Amino acid sequence: MALAPTHAPVETPSHAFYRDVLELLNRAGVPFLIGGAFAFVHQTGIDKSTKDLDIFVRAVDVQRVIAACRQAGYEADLVFSHWLAKIYSPSGFIDVIFGSGNGVAPVDDGWFAHGRPAELLGVPVQIAPVEETLWSKAYVMERERFDGADVAHILLGHGESLDWRRLIDRFGPHWRVLFSHLVLFGFIYPSARSRIPAWVFEELGDRLRTETAGPDAAEPVCNGTLLSWAQYLGDVLGGEFRDGRIRPHGRMTAQEVARWTAADKG
Repeated sequence: MALAPTHAPVETPSHAFYRDVLELLNRAGVPFLIGGAFAFVHQTGIDKSTKDLDIFVRAVDVQRVIAACRQAGYEADLVFSHWLAKIYSPSGFIDVIFGSGNGVAPVDDGWFAHGRPAELLGVPVQIAPVEETLWSKAYVMERERFDGADVAHILLGHGESLDWRRLIDRFGPHWRVLFSHLVLFGFIYPSARSRIPAWVFEELGDRLRTETAGPDAAEPVCNGTLLSWAQYLGDVLGGEFRDGRIRPHGRMTAQEVARWTAADKG
């Protein structure tokens, strides 16, 4: 069940810009979802300060977003070919997200099939599904940013109502990432452990036992780069491991990884 925000967003100069873009995308018929801090307050009741607005779109709709915003007089550009465009105004910017920096969580039809209606700044919108929000946040384990607390708060608020089968399927072969967050949740909130269904632990525990009893993976792949773009570079740049982000192991090309690694993320 979605949790209501504790108070309405305080009006800022950037809100007029956000409102205008949301309305023009609605008029243009471009499907989008609200993510980021604005979605998180609806999903958990926790109001986090934010410097921008995150909207999620399918990759096939990114150029439609850019064209609509440019026609309205805004600067809009594709920033990273695998996941991000931006819309700019003097009062702020909007991230147009169609994947994730590690290439793992592309925005597909499933996001839209399970979006939740809401209103943002007086504009009718759809909020990104809780399951996909958790999925994308679960991999953020950078030195300077760790979204594990966000994952724990989502589990606290929605653990009993999540579509667990769909969530497990989202993680696919990366189920250990989900399992690690579930184990930590029981440590963080010992009085709320039962909010995670027992069958989820049983299924993932069986997978762990089966995998642990078997041989190591045949190829030397480091999936740490899916969790942190920086902290495992020594393993994959001149090291003995292949980068888990790069095809055929991941979804990204070597060129996309190189550009993302070289980017100023400050």
